[in-house]
Amino acid sequence: MTQAFQKIAAIRGMNDLLPGDSARWERFEDLVRDWLRGYGYRNVRTPVLEHTRLFTRGIGEVTDIVEKEMYTFTDSLNGESLTLRPEMTAGIVRASIEHNLLYDRPHRVYSIGPVFRHERPQRGRYRQFHQIDVEALGLAGPDIDAELIVMLARLWKRLGLTDVRLELNSLGQPVERAAHRAALIAHLEKHRDILDEDGKRRLYTNPLRVLDTKNAAMQEMADSAPRLFDFLGEASRAHFDGVCQRLVDAGVDYRLNPRLVRGLDYYNLTVFEWVTDRLGSQGTVCGGGRYDGLIELLGGKAAPAVGFAIGMERLLDLWEQTLADEGRQPACEPECDVYVVHQGDQAQRLAAQAAETLRDAGFSVVVHAGSSGFKSQFKRADASGARVAVILGSDEVANRTAGVKFLRGAIEQESAQQQIALDRLAEVVGAALSTK
Repeated sequence: MTQAFQKIAAIRGMNDLLPGDSARWERFEDLVRDWLRGYGYRNVRTPVLEHTRLFTRGIGEVTDIVEKEMYTFTDSLNGESLTLRPEMTAGIVRASIEHNLLYDRPHRVYSIGPVFRHERPQRGRYRQFHQIDVEALGLAGPDIDAELIVMLARLWKRLGLTDVRLELNSLGQPVERAAHRAALIAHLEKHRDILDEDGKRRLYTNPLRVLDTKNAAMQEMADSAPRLFDFLGEASRAHFDGVCQRLVDAGVDYRLNPRLVRGLDYYNLTVFEWVTDRLGSQGTVCGGGRYDGLIELLGGKAAPAVGFAIGMERLLDLWEQTLADEGRQPACEPECDVYVVHQGDQAQRLAAQAAETLRDAGFSVVVHAGSSGFKSQFKRADASGARVAVILGSDEVANRTAGVKFLRGAIEQESAQQQIALDRLAEVVGAALSTK
């Protein structure tokens, strides 16, 4: 006896997007692309698979991402270590170096796509998730840091989000961080007895990340630790003041958070997060900052850079909660503008021809597949969300006409169905679809 084949499910934490959800994502992505065009950002696309050393070098070997979360494997053909990208910035910087993108001028670029981290799946945190990644490469001033933050405030406004707040900090420059690091290690050594395992492991490798602890028993110790902000020199403070002043100019509120360090080693100067209380423990919707040393670190000619990443799943979740609070839902995208129903072999052939004529005129059209009664075809037409149904039967074939039924919209009330000549079909459908 043949053993029944066990159904294969998606990998835990890697979710399918079915047509209804995917249409909502596409509409959201269109909105995002329009927003980015308003600031002069252009699209770049990099591979989801990169050499592992790109991330260990760029992100930092003692970060959570590199130590615990990367999907890494050995290529069986050449023995190279490869990794599914856990974030996009390193890949974009690698591409800019490889293709000499900054040879003649700075670039504002963005990318939208999946990233991968081996985490425990929960709301807002998945093993495959999607990011909107925005980078300003070759631009150094506080005006650019502020522009990125202000453009995010514009996106929240466009989406109607009010429950997002900005947290801001400066990580200074390497020499300032080195002085702070020495003072911080001395502070942590005095409190070694209350450090958890992560804290002890990071004490000498990445002490700044110890302050980002969620362990309640360590909060008082973290709050009393030396603040990096107090070690900033004149230039770093001036840069931060410049960012803050421009945010005030734009009417963007912020909160200084001296413990905000972000989870990646490449940041310097400005770092920021937009956070919310509406997504449970995964409250960061967007995070970013300046990373002036990364291009040189990855083998390029030294150049400044700043950017941010938005978690799409979290932002969509927050947006839909906001719409629900207002008693609204994201508009459902119809499958097509026009649904063609037919009866008989000749009518089916004519339906295919009529549909091509309508597509030539710029309409999306579905022709009912197979043969079934008009009643079931009209049920399917209504379910498709089409505003117009075109009806073809034996009489229409003989007379070279078509029935046009208006399924929804204001015109539906004026005329349930019209008989028109086939050569006027695109004209009549166009008039119906232009009526709200």
